[in-house]
Amino acid sequence: MTRSRAPRVTARGRRRPLQPGGDSHARSFGPGFLVKLLFVGIVDAIGVYGILAAWVVGHWGIVASLVVGLAVVNWVYFSRRMVPAKYLVPGLAFLLVYQLFVMLYTGFVSFTNYGDGHNSTKEDAIAAILLQNDRRVADSPNLPLTAVRDGEELGFAVVEEDGDVAVGTAERPLETVDGAELEGGRVSALPGWEVLTFGEVAQLQQEVTGLRVPVGDDPADGAVRTQNGTTGFVSRSFYTYDADADTMTNTDDGTVYRPDDNGSFVSEDGRELTPGWRVAVGFDNYVEMVSDNRVSGPFFEVLGWTFAFAALSVLTTFALGLFLATVFNDPRIRGRRIYRSLLILPYAFPGFLAALVWRGMLNERFGFVNEVLLGGATIPWLAEPWLARASVIGVNLWLGFPYMFLVCTGALQSIPGDVLESARLDGAGQLRIFRSITLPLLLVSTAPLLISSFAFNFNNFSLIYMLTGGGPNFPEAPIPVGATDILISMVYAVAFEGGNRDYGLASAMALVIFVVVGLVSWSGFRRTRTLEEI
Repeated sequence: MTRSRAPRVTARGRRRPLQPGGDSHARSFGPGFLVKLLFVGIVDAIGVYGILAAWVVGHWGIVASLVVGLAVVNWVYFSRRMVPAKYLVPGLAFLLVYQLFVMLYTGFVSFTNYGDGHNSTKEDAIAAILLQNDRRVADSPNLPLTAVRDGEELGFAVVEEDGDVAVGTAERPLETVDGAELEGGRVSALPGWEVLTFGEVAQLQQEVTGLRVPVGDDPADGAVRTQNGTTGFVSRSFYTYDADADTMTNTDDGTVYRPDDNGSFVSEDGRELTPGWRVAVGFDNYVEMVSDNRVSGPFFEVLGWTFAFAALSVLTTFALGLFLATVFNDPRIRGRRIYRSLLILPYAFPGFLAALVWRGMLNERFGFVNEVLLGGATIPWLAEPWLARASVIGVNLWLGFPYMFLVCTGALQSIPGDVLESARLDGAGQLRIFRSITLPLLLVSTAPLLISSFAFNFNNFSLIYMLTGGGPNFPEAPIPVGATDILISMVYAVAFEGGNRDYGLASAMALVIFVVVGLVSWSGFRRTRTLEEI
């Protein structure tokens, strides 16, 4: 005979019977737990793969971040006390990766000379100089050569003088392999490699003739090259690197190149070898923005136009949206739903497509505006600086007023009717009611949206890029920027367009954008509190 256990008395005095198994809180292995286990397992597998990949290349910061991240994820999702964190962790992870990390890395790059010619380490720069400045070794024999491919990586398979077959790529020096099939003295099949046909070699002629496969681990040993895709030869650099003296010497004329503070080997007469390597330059990029006449002139002009464009975009779209919202909020207008639906159409149309359509319509010679609306006029809407800026504001007005119309319509409908009726009974006219009651109440609810609209237009890259491409360009500017460029499109031009891509300078400009938008948003939200008090 077993003794029954007494029921537990709760804090409120009610009796609660004990569950089978006593006080045990055994975990439930139901479908929910299994799904959670599956997803956490997938995250762990991806994280472990990332740790191993980062470990191989020596990125210890990534290794540490992934280890900490996996530990937090497993602790949170397998702990009963971390219920709120289960919903916060995914958002925080994306915030750290896509926001905080990006900002910190952009700040790091802005203090370096990262860009074309300075995009890797010093060791890589030395290897590239020795590999690129080469010529055929005088006694090098012609080697039967076959172009091969391992995935997307091109390589050479050569038959050496002793009959052995060696294969390699630009990243992997030649290595003797077994199992190759020869035909006519050249490799016709190679296990693990795809042998390119004559037609494929012809299509990849530039890549094949530009490929250099190192003979050994030491760059001084030379590399195998080809000029026709069928025979190869050994070439060797006419530069030599002295690791003890840290100098690069031209063996033809004896010129000695020494490293400078800007990450390049430079001779006494100022000649510079390329590529260089990435080094820290302090605040040089920020100083260049405001002191170098070639950059500071376009930068300040673009900065001024960016503020003007963002402010005018907000003012014009808000004014037109508020006017239309006020008009169609009047109950005396019939068919208001139809009109409102039609006014939303520009907002429903993709913005980048609308910009392309307007670009065609504003064409000087064949555009709809000049040919049809203006009777064949030849007005350079997108070729003259001030007309181009006016066109950008006009197109952005057409794209942006539906959003403000929707916002203002909702805000107007939320204003209590008895407040407006009281003002009318007190003898206030329509203009006074709008200025003293409607507009202040409207701004309380729309001010945060106006601030976000200013920030959006401050970075409205797609409109500028699709409509004008930033043009018309400034004459004699060292970077391809123009009258309608805003800061974000100027950053794009500095980083990806022109003859010299300067990621360090572009990152410095990007941080300026971040600071400006942050300050404007902070100041705007403080003003919003003032409106709420009023």
